[in-house]
Amino acid sequence: MSSHREAPEIAKDPVADSSDLYAFVSPDKPDTVTLIANYVPLQLPSGGPNFFEFGDDVRYEIHIDNDGDGSPDVTYRFEFTTEITNPNSFLYNTGPIDSLDSRNWNRRQFYSLTRVADGREHRLAHKLPCPPCNVGPLSTPKYADLVRQATYSLSTGERVFAGQRADGFFVDLGAIFDLGTLRPFQQLHVAGKKIFKAEGEPVNATDRMNVHSIAVQVPLNRVRRRASRYGAADSASIIGVWTSASRRQVRVLGDRVAADTSTGPFTQVSRLGNPLFNEVIVPMSKKDLWNSLPPSEDKRFAQFVERPELAALLPALYPDVFPNLDKLNKAKKARADLVAILLTGVPAGLIDGFTNATGDVQADMLRLNTAIPPTKRPDRFGVLGGDLAGFPNGRRVGDDVVSIALRAIAGVTVPLVDKTFRPDAAAGAVTPGLSAADVTAPFLGNFPYLGTPYDGFNNPPASS
Repeated sequence: MSSHREAPEIAKDPVADSSDLYAFVSPDKPDTVTLIANYVPLQLPSGGPNFFEFGDDVRYEIHIDNDGDGSPDVTYRFEFTTEITNPNSFLYNTGPIDSLDSRNWNRRQFYSLTRVADGREHRLAHKLPCPPCNVGPLSTPKYADLVRQATYSLSTGERVFAGQRADGFFVDLGAIFDLGTLRPFQQLHVAGKKIFKAEGEPVNATDRMNVHSIAVQVPLNRVRRRASRYGAADSASIIGVWTSASRRQVRVLGDRVAADTSTGPFTQVSRLGNPLFNEVIVPMSKKDLWNSLPPSEDKRFAQFVERPELAALLPALYPDVFPNLDKLNKAKKARADLVAILLTGVPAGLIDGFTNATGDVQADMLRLNTAIPPTKRPDRFGVLGGDLAGFPNGRRVGDDVVSIALRAIAGVTVPLVDKTFRPDAAAGAVTPGLSAADVTAPFLGNFPYLGTPYDGFNNPPASS
């Protein structure tokens, strides 16, 4: 999956586990950029009486680099607190929750939002309420109204939301991790020969599951750099984005009298830039290390981008299907195309009218050229589909990042840096066979864009 349970240690700590990150110029407000980071993955909707929530002991941050050094220039920091209304009740709610201050709601979360820039912290908001989890039609009968109440426009120009949403990521997880099986290719032929043997329809493994999202919509002039050092005319419009979660270094477990306490400085336990980077690129032995480091240290992992393990597995798993990729692998040529996409951005001149290069520092970030306007009719394959407003130019909620990443690794993007290379016929058709249409909760046309979370009463469906 994009980054759900992608490393051994963070898999044990879902409250701090970043699962997906999105960064895009807002389609309904193109003078702003929307940044969304999801946490607490794989939530079953029927989670009571202890429904899912953010961690009061976790510092959640969305970082923006606008000068290409892999270090944050602007950070939006979310910190949460939980309050119990009735300490003598075991219930999450004792009646319908029709407002954010409902007396029926027993366990409420609030958060503060801090903007860190130029070494200074500016508290933008304090004790903003989150919406409740979507319990069911009797407990949360007008959930969309609660979300509207929990979406705030700040005096500094930002819009902000923090709360439960439907997981918008789509992947046939069971097939992919069963030795790279790609079910829809049972019908794909090359030169009259069927090349894939898998049977059955692809299944979206994350459908009807929820996440907790922190989302902020920011005016472009609050994320862009005033002056550029890259040289390209529009380079001041290019930003790098990643999210992180941090915990205190020391936790002291209490006894029956004293409560648990956490102390010491914060230390990073999770981060996420490009989807699937730690999941697919970083080897098992280094995944926890990667989660603890800033993007500015990602030169340590460049060797795994230059020669990704999956690129070598494809010809082995599907003999005679990827002969050109196999030759490229055996030549031991570093994959400069993947380095550009994932670590430095795509330089000008490789794709007409497009660049999101941030310089020579190798860092895993979602790179977004904010000068490229939103597309009226987005292509799910983003830049590979000719839509320059999509992944890997940032990431929109409907972008088919799994198919895009698989096709790039299979060799589709090699001609950007090597005009003599001819991608295999199958490379441009690699896909798990899913799209945004396979997400039951539809995406929204406005902030916070991710769909209404699934409620516990109707999910899973009674007919299942």
